[in-house]
Amino acid sequence: MEDKAIVDLYWQRSDQAIPETDRKYGRYCHAIAYNIMTNYEDAEECVNDTWFRAWNLMPDKRPTILSTFLGTISRNLALDRYRRRSRQKRGGGETDLALDELADCIPSRSGVEQQIEEKELAQAINAFLSTLPATDRKIFVARYWFVAPVKEIADKLNCSQGKVKMTLYRLRGRLHSTLQEEGLV
Repeated sequence: MEDKAIVDLYWQRSDQAIPETDRKYGRYCHAIAYNIMTNYEDAEECVNDTWFRAWNLMPDKRPTILSTFLGTISRNLALDRYRRRSRQKRGGGETDLALDELADCIPSRSGVEQQIEEKELAQAINAFLSTLPATDRKIFVARYWFVAPVKEIADKLNCSQGKVKMTLYRLRGRLHSTLQEEGLV
């Protein structure tokens, strides 16, 4: 079923919206949540919460790209759940590692200015990504959006883990320089 038809089902409040969404995007959203949570049951719960959140958001929003809309919801729910779980038990994992890798590049501020700065930061990162060759962009997005392990990225791109690590290291450096030039760090 096409995305527009699925969105129309949500707007009509049809019970078919959820099964159709799950059929088309269930594995996609599960992969995003699983990469963050590293637990099948938690990832399943995030996916179910994604459908619930999409159901509640659709009357107010009509997403132009349904996969991005759903993926963002899944990612945010998984990160929230991960943070709650991490508060209870400290431990290592891909999410901690990926977030730590970006910590030097991305400023952390709070307050009223935060939303404006986050929007500027998102625009700067998107502009940075648009300048990258396709492979570098895939590596960056797989690691820092989908929180994929380095080994998984290397396997998908048929290259060594060392190449992926070096590419990520260089891209973080370039991103940091770009953000410094724009006065965002």
